[in-house]
Amino acid sequence: MTSALSSIADVKACLASHGYVADRRLATAVFLSLRMQKPLFLEGEPGVGKTEIAKALSALLKRPLIRLQCYEGLDVSTAVYEWDYARQMLAIRLIEALGEADEARAEERIFSRKYLLKRPLLEAVEPSGGEPVVLLIDELDRADEEFEAFLLEFLSEYQISVPEVGTIKATRAPVVIVTSNRTREIHDALKRRCYYQWIDYPPFEKECAIVKARIPGAREKLTADVVRFVQALRGEDVFKRPGVAETLDWMTALHALDQETLSENVVNDTLGVLLKYRDDVAQIEGAAVKRLLARKHG
Repeated sequence: MTSALSSIADVKACLASHGYVADRRLATAVFLSLRMQKPLFLEGEPGVGKTEIAKALSALLKRPLIRLQCYEGLDVSTAVYEWDYARQMLAIRLIEALGEADEARAEERIFSRKYLLKRPLLEAVEPSGGEPVVLLIDELDRADEEFEAFLLEFLSEYQISVPEVGTIKATRAPVVIVTSNRTREIHDALKRRCYYQWIDYPPFEKECAIVKARIPGAREKLTADVVRFVQALRGEDVFKRPGVAETLDWMTALHALDQETLSENVVNDTLGVLLKYRDDVAQIEGAAVKRLLARKHG
């Protein structure tokens, strides 16, 4: 833990200096995760800032960020390690050409560390640059349940077992952020190895502060109008509610269009920034936009 992050207030201030607005509860979770050298498990709706906190920590700690994007079918060879089969085959041919008679010695040479290809988890345990890293295991809920078993040893001991080589343990613990959008439940065995924090949609004042922090020069009134509209939109019966990421994208789009106020036409024309499904756009455009704008002005 760096001296600059010796208190919860320090964590909150340092995150803010890198464009991430955290409330005290989240800053406490980050502080304890760093102090206890425990993975931080962040759960919440898409777009609320789970991934961004890993990026902010990477910047303020001055550590490389390694990202493991989870998906269905993710396996050990993609996430942890695999063998450099091409180089191994060349080594086998060289051994044959030299007439190596000792099979055990030949096998030991073929399965030595120099033929091991590091994937994100092994790279986090044994960084190529030597310095500890920030590891983001993003959207774990998208991976198969079986993949969680591969993470248990890593998350509890920061080590990985390679049958042909042995156990590889981190000399300095990486900072690990695990995120989930909760499309399925993550097993308790994995959660017990982490510090858990739920991130919800921010209240009005905090979301305005996020916009101002991430978009310098954001106009005060337009920021307030945009945030009120987005927060009202989240209360509608849509398939995918817009997150803070969409708020920021929309504000950027409005700036690109040189808009200083919200109007029905502008909102209808730019709904594709906020909503990502055709049915949601069809449901909100027109009458619903007018109603939501009237609520904002009210």
